Amino acid sequence: MSEQTPIARLDSVGLVLDGRAIVKNVTLEVFPGEVLALVGPNGAGKSSILSLLSGDVQATSGTAFLAGKDVTKYRTDASARLRSVLLQSNQVSFPFSVWEIVEMGRAPWARTPQISEDDEAIEEALRLADVGHLSERRFNQLSGGERARVSLARVLAQRTALVLLDEPTAALDLKHQESVMKTIRRLADQGRAVVVVVHDLSVAAGYADTVAMVVDGRIDASGSPSEVIVADSVSRVYGVDVDIEQVGSPPRPVVVPRRKP
Repeated sequence: MSEQTPIARLDSVGLVLDGRAIVKNVTLEVFPGEVLALVGPNGAGKSSILSLLSGDVQATSGTAFLAGKDVTKYRTDASARLRSVLLQSNQVSFPFSVWEIVEMGRAPWARTPQISEDDEAIEEALRLADVGHLSERRFNQLSGGERARVSLARVLAQRTALVLLDEPTAALDLKHQESVMKTIRRLADQGRAVVVVVHDLSVAAGYADTVAMVVDGRIDASGSPSEVIVADSVSRVYGVDVDIEQVGSPPRPVVVPRRKP
């Protein structure tokens, strides 16, 4: 991970919705060259933290920064040239083609010199997401997994310094799950910052530089995968007895639930 000025930062951020505290006093930094995985139980606040980082949701307390500036002070097009966002929902109302969906990721670069990169960026994104063969298909005719990969391609085509991904592997088979995580790893290795919400702790551990465990709207633990994904903590947070195996080189933790016969 590169020791630089963070591209994004949450400073004692809280979020209250309908009288309920969703995010509670979270401080977090995201660095170029880093994959930061947000993990934790359902409803813990992971997606809300992602929305605060993106500026799509305004903090009730504290401040979210993007490239050193309060994220809420950006114009929409300016922030979209700095950060891209993949949401959990992949619904589109109109029958756009896959190419047209991915092309939408280039919209922030209209009327800038980078518009000349549009075709190259779209083609690269289609290839990385393994959806080039679907480019002429209608988005609403695709399977759930195909839609997820096309939506990822749209984000990749945007070519931003910060990439925010909410459960990008949720609807994918094993092959494409690994392919997506390898692409995420490659983005960070190229100097971009990636924040990804992941439910599978072993997947998070296999690709992330930093893992932040979110519990009840707070950061319960943050550090390397081996520091955060330990048996006692995982069992406490998820309410499931687990063992941790170290796999690979260098070793990365793999979570194995204990199953009674």
